[in-house]
Amino acid sequence: MSEWTDAIVGERMTVDNQFTDRVSASRFSSQEWGLIMTATEFEIEDADDPEDARIVADTSSLPAIMPELENVRSQVAAMGGAPGGDAGGSGGSGGGLVDSIKGALGLGGGDDGPSDEELDAAERLVQQYADELQAHLEEVGKWDQVRVAYQE
Repeated sequence: MSEWTDAIVGERMTVDNQFTDRVSASRFSSQEWGLIMTATEFEIEDADDPEDARIVADTSSLPAIMPELENVRSQVAAMGGAPGGDAGGSGGSGGGLVDSIKGALGLGGGDDGPSDEELDAAERLVQQYADELQAHLEEVGKWDQVRVAYQE
């Protein structure tokens, strides 16, 4: 199924550029958004039905990377940047590259981590992106081709 996503790389880049304003207006920084998108898979629900087919975001991997969002915020704050939302400081736990990687893999032993509200916000934003991607594919006349390719 990754062939269908490979076929729309250019369209995704266009939607990414159009979507940056929404990301900027969200609680997530561009670095956090990149992490969220890395943990998201896209699927086409009801691909065999031209009327009901739609792109949906599979966000089942998001809970595992949510603690890493806090690390990203801490690193941005430590460098003097403004995080994309409430920094929610995690104290002075040094961190570093190894801890960041362990956190991204869900191996970090940190605190409670982000709230359900944070996860819900990420899931909503990712689905908005999926909706925008589908609208763009329809607009440029590639939706049926992509939908059919998904089924193969």
